[in-house]
Amino acid sequence: MSSAHSIRLRLVRWVIPPVLLMNLAAGALAYMLAPAHLREAVLRTLVLVEIVFALACVALVWFSVSNGLQPLNRLRADLNARGGDDLAPIAADEVPYELEPVVSAFNGLLAKVGEGAQARQDFLANVAHQLRTPLAGLRTQLEWLSARHAEPDTAQSLRLMLSATERMIRQTNQLLSLARAEPQHFEKTRLEALALDALVAEAVQSFVDQAALKSIDIGFDLQPATITGDRFLLRDLIDNLIDNAIRYTPPHGAVTVTVRPGLLVVEDNGPGIPPAKRELVFSRYVRLDDKTHGSGLGLAIVRDIAIVHGAKLTISDPPAGQGALFTVKFS
Repeated sequence: MSSAHSIRLRLVRWVIPPVLLMNLAAGALAYMLAPAHLREAVLRTLVLVEIVFALACVALVWFSVSNGLQPLNRLRADLNARGGDDLAPIAADEVPYELEPVVSAFNGLLAKVGEGAQARQDFLANVAHQLRTPLAGLRTQLEWLSARHAEPDTAQSLRLMLSATERMIRQTNQLLSLARAEPQHFEKTRLEALALDALVAEAVQSFVDQAALKSIDIGFDLQPATITGDRFLLRDLIDNLIDNAIRYTPPHGAVTVTVRPGLLVVEDNGPGIPPAKRELVFSRYVRLDDKTHGSGLGLAIVRDIAIVHGAKLTISDPPAGQGALFTVKFS
């Protein structure tokens, strides 16, 4: 940081010289009033006193300013510890009077940013909702055409269009999931007692064909487990974890989904995720493998849904050592 922008150095520059000048003036007056035969001793004493006094003043100013800046340092530490999507206002009742205008201005900025983010989120949710119906109709028509046109060229074109439509539907559903998982949209009135094992069994069946295309062995070990949650959001969480595991598992690999009381575990034997990047994958639009199709929203959706359900989401190494182990622990 430039010294021109340091409060400590500015105070030292503007406070110490006037104090020293006044002290020197007082010393000069004492020297002049002293008897002639004592002036040499007085001068030596004054020089020593002035040096000690100057150092003491610098230390006092430095200490005083450092102590006065502690509330600002705590405010900075609090802001640095926040997540990128934490736009909650700063509590103004714990800051000194002098910082209240700064905190008030900063809270106003946070409110504006939050309003903008909310507007963008609402827009995405509305667009995604409006796209669902025509995309579903397009898929139905393409499936109907595929069943009636077996010519190689036509069939290949229809397969490509159907594949593209499926990707668009998946992205649309993910945008809706992302909007529903936002704390502002989370409706606690929709919470109900749910059989987690039944939800997982239903979800796994819809991925059997996708796993078969890559010759992936998808299995499950489900024990009865009841949790309180939102059925639609939890299904989104399960779908995204399983879909992510299948996407990153190589052909002839294995994906296992396990349910225990209060616990959901999805394990794969894919390339795994380095420990240094495990937090990064929960950020939106982040994909570690550019060769795999996707928007990078899947695990961000899983994280958001886990948060609003008070669940803990972790990534670790599976017992075999190869792959990734996603664990969702419900409280």
